[in-house]
Amino acid sequence: MRRAEREPKEQFFNRELSWLDFNCRVLEEARNPAHPLLERLKFLAIFSNNLDEFFMIYVPGMRDRSLDEDGIITERVLSSSLQAIQNKLIPILNDAFRCYQDLMRQLSCHGIRIVPYAELHGAHKERLAEYFEEEVYPILTPLAVDPGHPFPYISNLSLSLAVLVRDPDTGIDHFARVKAPGRPTLPRLVPILGQPQHFVLLEELLAAHLDRLFPGMEIVASYPFRVTRDADLELSEQNTDDLLEMIEDELSKRRLGEAVRLECSINTPPNVVQMLMDELNLNEEETYCVDGPLNLADLFPLTALDLPELKDAPFVPSVPQSLRGAPDIFAAIRHGDILLYHPYHSFGCVTDFLRRVADDPQVLTIKHTLYRTTGDSPVLQALIDAATAGKQVACLVELKARFDEANNINWARQLEKAGVHVVYGLMGLKTHCKVTLAVRREEDGLRRYMHIGTG
Repeated sequence: MRRAEREPKEQFFNRELSWLDFNCRVLEEARNPAHPLLERLKFLAIFSNNLDEFFMIYVPGMRDRSLDEDGIITERVLSSSLQAIQNKLIPILNDAFRCYQDLMRQLSCHGIRIVPYAELHGAHKERLAEYFEEEVYPILTPLAVDPGHPFPYISNLSLSLAVLVRDPDTGIDHFARVKAPGRPTLPRLVPILGQPQHFVLLEELLAAHLDRLFPGMEIVASYPFRVTRDADLELSEQNTDDLLEMIEDELSKRRLGEAVRLECSINTPPNVVQMLMDELNLNEEETYCVDGPLNLADLFPLTALDLPELKDAPFVPSVPQSLRGAPDIFAAIRHGDILLYHPYHSFGCVTDFLRRVADDPQVLTIKHTLYRTTGDSPVLQALIDAATAGKQVACLVELKARFDEANNINWARQLEKAGVHVVYGLMGLKTHCKVTLAVRREEDGLRRYMHIGTG
């Protein structure tokens, strides 16, 4: 039998390129005119946030797969992979920034604007100058680069200005870096007083007042840039006796990860881009010059504006008939299994169940799994209250929940202080299922009630 003429050369999709296809779907939602404007802006911010995670986690994983038998990176393989990512990503980024310009143009018709600093009038500039002096200037730390001052460490995902200043006496140019304070210290979108829903970008405000940071020097130019670092934890679970201690050690190293991406404004001169690449030990395949604001994820605050006409209509989840008005949740569950469809059914059904089992004096034991949660979680408070009331409470806390490792370590310790027996996940596995088991004493003996769910 003759082989097909166009037999596929590879049996599997490339992991990284396939992930970029997934993020393209998010961008498509931002471009979809069927969605309200602020919902589209939210999708654009999610697209940008996803890209940060891609470079922090997926690209370092790709680097690891480029290691040869001796643990040395095969530069040819790595360069080819990085080039493939860049070739695919640059057109996507161009689409994203065209989408940004289109959305901001339409939002301006509804009074929402990010105003270029150069377009502001005198009174607005005066008020912003006061804001700079009172709120921004005291927390800035400009760092010059010269033989006595090496290139500073650039923290992960931080926004900075590359500043060129000239000594008027010698005519020699110098390079300096000014870090833009990020959330929650200062907002990226600075409100313009007297102009509701009008904002100026923090980096443009910084650029306009650099003379305050470099007195006696001539400001030649400034260019925003941003660095992404490897944030993937290297967990050798089979070689540790204490999972908690190992993850804490790795978390302390996360901020020191190698740079994996440089983002620059498109108008940054090649010599400045090259200097940043050299100092950060990055090459052209890891450098992206974009035509728009860096980090579109900082647009999220705009989506919280009180403009319901620009958002989806509020969705109110329902409570299934079997639980609606049920005075006894245990009787309702005994009557038959209850299937909840989230988000169409309210998650309050689950938290109500936990609250009831925590408060019910007939419940003897509660067992629960935790992957990630919010800071004011009613779930964890119910577990703490149950343990405080004398119930036997056990909780598996997944310490390897990506980017929530520190939060989960904190919650694990709070639970332990309350008397909860805590298990720190399982070696070699990541527990993502949502399970609660309650053991209750009833007239006919012990009965188990369970909630089980998954994302």
